[in-house]
Amino acid sequence: MKIFISFLLLIFSLSSTAGDTAAVSPKPELAIVIDDLGNNMKGTAEMMELPVTLTVAIMPFMPTTKEDAEMANKNGHEVIVHLPMEPKRGKRSWLGPGAITTDLSNEEIRKRVEDAIKEVPHAVGMNHHMGSRATENERVMRIVMEVCKKHGLFYLDSKTTGKSAVGKLANEIGVPYVENNIFFDDIYTTAHITKQADRLAEKLVKSERIIAIGHVGITGPKMVSVLKEYIPVYLQKANIVPLSELIPGYELIDEGP
Repeated sequence: MKIFISFLLLIFSLSSTAGDTAAVSPKPELAIVIDDLGNNMKGTAEMMELPVTLTVAIMPFMPTTKEDAEMANKNGHEVIVHLPMEPKRGKRSWLGPGAITTDLSNEEIRKRVEDAIKEVPHAVGMNHHMGSRATENERVMRIVMEVCKKHGLFYLDSKTTGKSAVGKLANEIGVPYVENNIFFDDIYTTAHITKQADRLAEKLVKSERIIAIGHVGITGPKMVSVLKEYIPVYLQKANIVPLSELIPGYELIDEGP
């Protein structure tokens, strides 16, 4: 009888321990990406001072490209290259210098991607600025992925088009990649940014990993204001991490030459 009771106590103890372990589930991970740095845009300095680790996407060949990259690194933020790419709508002049367009030769595309990477100190990854047309083009994106592979960069697909070739080519070539889940400021009003911030808070309850993109520039001061309000909310629900932490085994990636 004593043996039977001891056995029951052991089973109860094990089940209680398992229940406690299950109850303490890890927090979701949230990566906040801020695009369009490098051109002395509104909200840049204030964004850099936020008390969490951001991933900042910095445009190459711009007046404050290197300055912003150095400031981001000094403040503990992660840096990626924000490569301008051809959109389906909008003027090419909006892209800035060194843009990747579908009419360029293979050699010119490769050169521009290489030059862009050299322009942005501390970069560990890449995403695109605009790019709805270019990211659908397999010839163009194959070259972009090959250069990323060479330099050990991961790629963030901002998903500016539903027909992006990034995922297919990244898998084929062996480039680690992740995809954006939500834009904060695809509409420029504070009301919309706040609405998206609320949506993100709701998503954190259901998702293990989320990527959200905002911008400096036109929406920069509004983005900073909303993030200051919502960062405490997000920290209650999730760990805010650099984008590279959402890539399994990223620390093992060959960083290239």
